Amino acid sequence: MAYILNIETATTMCSVSLFDEETLVSFKELDQGYTHAENLHVFADALIKEAHIPLQHLSAIAVSKGPGSYTGLRIGVSAAKGLAFAHNIPLIAVDTLQLMCKAVEQTLGVQTHYCPMIDARRMEVYCCVYDSELRPLEPIEALIVDKESTKKFYNYKGLCFFGDGMPKSKDLLLSAGEFSFIPNICPSAKHMGKLSYAKFRGKDFENTAYFEPYYLKDFLAGKKKLKDEVK
Repeated sequence: MAYILNIETATTMCSVSLFDEETLVSFKELDQGYTHAENLHVFADALIKEAHIPLQHLSAIAVSKGPGSYTGLRIGVSAAKGLAFAHNIPLIAVDTLQLMCKAVEQTLGVQTHYCPMIDARRMEVYCCVYDSELRPLEPIEALIVDKESTKKFYNYKGLCFFGDGMPKSKDLLLSAGEFSFIPNICPSAKHMGKLSYAKFRGKDFENTAYFEPYYLKDFLAGKKKLKDEVK
């Protein structure tokens, strides 16, 4: 028996689940914008209390590491690190894009080449291509979607696209005729169980003190103009 608390906050979805090894015990999630700071600890506390498991009896804390929203990832990872450190529990990190592939596999039973895409604003997406065993076939990247950049996907037969960044590339790829597009797929803690438990069994743990989310690119905050700068 290994109870693992899973946390997913890489997009607007705030999602927490509790697994006993690979069996889902319960989960809570809400997609109402970036409300992670208000809901994350509430969800985690509720799941622990409902299962009657003291936090210190958890076998591990797993968190979706990114890429994704800078703010969402920072909140999720900070919460996971805090719980792991306070209760001396191992910390596990799960690839967010691989998690989305697992969601397609578990929900639709699709086993093919996968290309999850997370919206990175403007015409940019975080993406990667995975094989049917969820192994990455190329590095994760922040791809600027245009006619030239999407040509590389023609190398993969039967590639399946999904995620909130997928609509940006759909029109450019429809003409190829060999791709499929799956709507309404987002990273969720309810699909993290097999991935986090595999890492638990392999003792693939993070250094709690030094672990950081996989932001992929630097956070760029907008600079407000001073009144005397406005013309």
